[in-house]
Amino acid sequence: MTPVLVFDIETVPDVAGLRKLYGLGTDLADEQVAAMAFQRRRQATGNDFLQLHLQRVVAISCALRDRDSFRVWSLGEPDDGEGQLIQRFFDGVEKYTPQIVSWNGGGFDLPVLHYRGLVHGVHADRYWDQGEDDREFKWNNYISRYHSRHLDLMDLLAMYQPRGAAPLDQLAQLLGFPGKIGLEGSQVWQAWQDGKIAQIRAYCEADVANTYLVYLRFQLMRGALSSDKYQQEINLVRTTLEKSPDPHWREFLQLWPA
Repeated sequence: MTPVLVFDIETVPDVAGLRKLYGLGTDLADEQVAAMAFQRRRQATGNDFLQLHLQRVVAISCALRDRDSFRVWSLGEPDDGEGQLIQRFFDGVEKYTPQIVSWNGGGFDLPVLHYRGLVHGVHADRYWDQGEDDREFKWNNYISRYHSRHLDLMDLLAMYQPRGAAPLDQLAQLLGFPGKIGLEGSQVWQAWQDGKIAQIRAYCEADVANTYLVYLRFQLMRGALSSDKYQQEINLVRTTLEKSPDPHWREFLQLWPA
């Protein structure tokens, strides 16, 4: 069985990078620097969503299905640096050569990890292989949009048409899964300023759990799982989360009745 690794990231404005690009000193607070960047972005594009290379990664959460186990966790420790988190992610790819699954990973998460990995000098040999080291990767690698080692569920289900994209939260709820808990993406920056990194990590973990559950339904639809096997996989997720003492999983399960 090829390990399946679902992942999601949470980001905040790269204030240190913005200071460098704008030539700012330390006389402005972080929130003032970010507010300036948001304003410039709105003036240029009509929205304040910063470009991907200016997104600082503060959390990476994963769900791993391997052999007879399933687990969900956030990489590293809450106070680990951005470079450490990104290196841990690519170390996992190096170790497992997994099937990577994401929701909009091709449009957001992976490009952010690429840019921020460059900033921090991250090594990701296996991930970037396109057949130079392993001939099989020439025909199926993590980089090509239409190869399957990275499955961007949102992109695929929308038939690669941006106008067809659906929000994970809404689709998960339509399928009977909990959807997002705790935060919304727009609230992560404020939560980060308030020192609520544990809440950000919990929110990110819930997103990967939802993505994995949607992935299982997709596997059922395309015939990769029988109805019985699908139910076994669903039960494995539920029983695993029920064993966790973490309060966000109790909230998740309350929204997902048996």
